[in-house]
Amino acid sequence: MPWPKETKYLGKSTPRVEGPAKVSGRAKYTTDVAPAGVLFGVILRSAWPAARIKSINLDKARIAPGIKAAILAHDGEFVVHYYGEELAALAGTSRNAVLDALQLIEVDTEPQPFVVKELDAIKPDAPRVFAEKPNLGEVPTKDTGSIDDAFAQAAAVVENTFSTAIAIHHPMEPHSYAVAFEGDEMTAWASTQGIFSVRDGFARSLGLPQNKVRVICEHMGGGFGAKSSLGAEGRLCASLAQAAGAPVKLALTRFEQALAVGNRPSSFQKLKLAADADGKLTAFQMEGFGTPGFVASAPTAAGGSGVTLPMPYIYKPAATRVKQSGVAINAGASCAMRAPAHPPASFGMESILDQLAAKLGMDPLEIRLKNDPSEIRRREYEIGAEKFGWKQKYRKPGSGPGPVKVGVGCAGAAWMSGGRGTQAEAQIFADGTVEVRVGTQDLGTGSRTVVQVVAAEMLGIDPALITARVGDTRFPPSGTSGGSTTTASVSPAIYDLCENVVAELKKISGLEDPRSANWKQACAKVGPSPLAVTGRWHDGLSTGGACGVQFAEVEVDTETGFVKLRKILAVQDCGTVVNKLTCESQINGGVIMGIGYALYEQRVMDRRSGVVLNPNFETYKLPGIADIPDIEILLLDMPERGVIGVGEPCTIAAASAIANAVANALGVRVTSLPITPDKVLAALGQLPDTGVATALARDLDAAFAQVASAPASTLSPETVA
Repeated sequence: MPWPKETKYLGKSTPRVEGPAKVSGRAKYTTDVAPAGVLFGVILRSAWPAARIKSINLDKARIAPGIKAAILAHDGEFVVHYYGEELAALAGTSRNAVLDALQLIEVDTEPQPFVVKELDAIKPDAPRVFAEKPNLGEVPTKDTGSIDDAFAQAAAVVENTFSTAIAIHHPMEPHSYAVAFEGDEMTAWASTQGIFSVRDGFARSLGLPQNKVRVICEHMGGGFGAKSSLGAEGRLCASLAQAAGAPVKLALTRFEQALAVGNRPSSFQKLKLAADADGKLTAFQMEGFGTPGFVASAPTAAGGSGVTLPMPYIYKPAATRVKQSGVAINAGASCAMRAPAHPPASFGMESILDQLAAKLGMDPLEIRLKNDPSEIRRREYEIGAEKFGWKQKYRKPGSGPGPVKVGVGCAGAAWMSGGRGTQAEAQIFADGTVEVRVGTQDLGTGSRTVVQVVAAEMLGIDPALITARVGDTRFPPSGTSGGSTTTASVSPAIYDLCENVVAELKKISGLEDPRSANWKQACAKVGPSPLAVTGRWHDGLSTGGACGVQFAEVEVDTETGFVKLRKILAVQDCGTVVNKLTCESQINGGVIMGIGYALYEQRVMDRRSGVVLNPNFETYKLPGIADIPDIEILLLDMPERGVIGVGEPCTIAAASAIANAVANALGVRVTSLPITPDKVLAALGQLPDTGVATALARDLDAAFAQVASAPASTLSPETVA
């Protein structure tokens, strides 16, 4: 690939362009936007997990003090499917005014039976989330090879059941919008991963021409997939602004975040894995299900939410059988969440692989090197094992002395990454300064800095001469920031833009090479009007397919069940490193998110009310500073591969490596995430038998029997591929 081999800025550690604005408080987020006369918006949400809404009377709310607009979320009678679904919305002169007026809205309802737990919903007599179909969706079968023969001929076979909890999207900045109309033109400020997808969503829902809608995202406080498109809160905010004839700002609370904007779905996996005497994998079988919430019971209808796992993950035995589906429940819909489907798939596959290695008496690292089809990942394992000290640290599971056991584990990750069409434009001024505009958005991962670094490298000039502007649909189009595609989409477009700038400056200045030392001289020929140049993404500068591995070291107190992390080492393929500092920051964040998935995060639902019981940062446990171990990062810089995104692959393997380290320490395996102290003590047989575990096992067996016996359609060879 044509990226320069000798670099001055590319691949170095460049501080974030927006850093000073953020730490000084100058950076404007959506909730900082305050157009003249702005009103406060709020949403009335369902207090019923399932009900027929016969009518909603807004009359008293409309005449309440300070209220300027009141609208319905739906027309006519309708059915709500979860606690927190949108019913109506108000806009008023103060937050207190709209909160008071909410109490005046009259709702005539007919409550209906509901179910909010997957193992309850899968039972034949459970209330149906959708009256016209069962909660368990169609169960497609994916078969390769002769699975029964392969298991019969194997030297070793292991089986186990694994599960992962629902994880809630909790970015630092909640979902928020501000909308203002000027005549027939609309401007929206949005905390979003996709300014163009949100623009198109506004245009469709409001019946506006796309060229009459402008979306701005100057800064945002994180997004993991749930901010990729226009949500109901955005649509209601815009409708309120239309109805009120004034700007409206609407920001969700933490409680609303937990109910209504999406989550990582749960998974229940019954796995069976076999190998020959040398440890070569020969057969894999899975029966699985998870819940996409209320959206649909069929996994294919859940889209990119992650309810259907890519199994067998990474490893490719010759014979496989996979049957998995989705189970509808009366809870908020799932959605894409950082590497959708991959973290739970990795946990199940890497756990059963370690179990097989133990049965064969093999080192877990050895069985991975023998079976991993990726040359890059095998290389990462070898590099990481030496750096981590695997040979010195690994010991037979459960063999450590004393009540506090130390263990190590490892796991791998795969992600498709890749780039897509992005356009960019630049204005070159006579004094040598440059303004680059591209319609991407910066989630907080450093996209502005990527633009500046690539432009500085390709033009051979000081980054201080370059202003990078992003986050506005008036700029050239770019895609949604998701799927680890932003850097791989934006960097080639800036590369092409700079090549075109150089070509134009050659014509104007007559210089053979207007870059570097000749830059100011060349720009002086531009004249009073800036030189305008465009560029676009093209193939050959970025690729897809990122590989990574992680090693974890833990200590587990067998008397309290507490798991303490000592160290995590992440070895990550990232192609051409654009900015080392922000790349490492991404990986740090991904590892920390994986720690939360492994040890702390789980949505807790109340069976009786359908309410999320832990909707905030106090009760929904996330890793704090005291929970973070030493995180070491090794970047596998491979310029020949072009630019590759790392946002997702760096979070996939963390929970799997931690779970394997806990099993190595204890000599018994905790098969459910998160690995909480009670689960550790239960695995060690140190908790009294209250019958809960027996009932859970019975429900799991019944659920898997349903999946196994459900009518199945065989996937086509093309779908399997």
